Amino acid sequence: MKKAKRYIFVVAALVLVVAVLAGLKFAQISKLIAMGKDMQKSGPPPEKVGSAVAQAQAWEGSLSAVGSVAGVKSVAISNDAAGRVKKIHFESGDLVKQGQVLVELDTSVERAQLASAKSRRDLARTTANRSKMLVQENVLSKAQLETDQAQMKTAETDAAALSALIEKKIVRAPFAGRLGIRSVNMGQYLNPGTQLTTLEEIGAMYVDFTLPQQELSNVKDGMPVRITLDQGKGPAIDGVMSAVDPAIDNATRSIKLRASIPNKDDKLRAGMFVQVAVVMPQRGTVVTVPATAVVHASYGDSVFVIEDKKPDMPGGTTTPDGKPIKMARQQFVRLGEARGDFVAIVDGVKAGQEIVNAGAFKLRNNAPIVIDNTLKAEALLNPRPENR
Repeated sequence: MKKAKRYIFVVAALVLVVAVLAGLKFAQISKLIAMGKDMQKSGPPPEKVGSAVAQAQAWEGSLSAVGSVAGVKSVAISNDAAGRVKKIHFESGDLVKQGQVLVELDTSVERAQLASAKSRRDLARTTANRSKMLVQENVLSKAQLETDQAQMKTAETDAAALSALIEKKIVRAPFAGRLGIRSVNMGQYLNPGTQLTTLEEIGAMYVDFTLPQQELSNVKDGMPVRITLDQGKGPAIDGVMSAVDPAIDNATRSIKLRASIPNKDDKLRAGMFVQVAVVMPQRGTVVTVPATAVVHASYGDSVFVIEDKKPDMPGGTTTPDGKPIKMARQQFVRLGEARGDFVAIVDGVKAGQEIVNAGAFKLRNNAPIVIDNTLKAEALLNPRPENR
């Protein structure tokens, strides 16, 4: 009986402990469920964002293309005569003037031959002058005078030919510009036509590009052209249309065009690709939003339109400090051309709609938001950021 009572007492104690633990766990779960319902009812906390209004702006029309930069003057510097390099007067990337000496080949043999030729030339001149005086005194025949004069001209021609050969072995810059990478070394033997370096004129560049043949009637010489680097992210450079090819390419049915672009800051280099926009005289009205308002994703571009909070949505309508809580509705859009800090909206947003301008990356569809424009950056068509 004592053992039975002891077992009953232990079992009752275990049941009591299990019951207490189950009650505590039930209370905790009930509390969590109640807290979840309260949070669901109150909804997620609103996100603080900046806002902007979609504007209808008058933009000039343009024709876009991808172009390639080419130098107005661009040559490969090479030697005309064969010889061994004696002196090099430049380094890669140097700025040179027109006529500046770049490379001198060994001319010691030619200079010795020139000295001998000049001596023969001087002797032939003296002989011809003496013969001329003797002919005037009827001492010498005219035939001998003609022979002496012919020898003088031959000697002068030989000296001139050697001078020209020596000059050919001195390579000079044909115009002012910037040199490319040096590809010649001291003591190197050069065959005629060996490329020494390249020379590009600075100050202006050409941009070659193509447009569909349907645009032939819309383009002409003198039209303004605007190019941008870095896929349109950098500042634009203004130029002018300088040539329109009258023929249409048989393979692509496109027009070849060329624009002249100033290169004051030396940002353009031959071979670079750039974005080209031919500015048309017509202007059109487009709906624009700041570029920071657009959310780019693999499934499409979108913006968040600010709307009043719906009555059936959880949560309050104002913040503790009295600011109204609104809703951000995700709207997919079709983008057009970008200019400055703005991008055109072809479809999806109308002028006058308020959109999220700052903080859109942290939103989801129908997310509650609070507008705070105290630190909003101003969007400009022609931004001019200061260098720091």
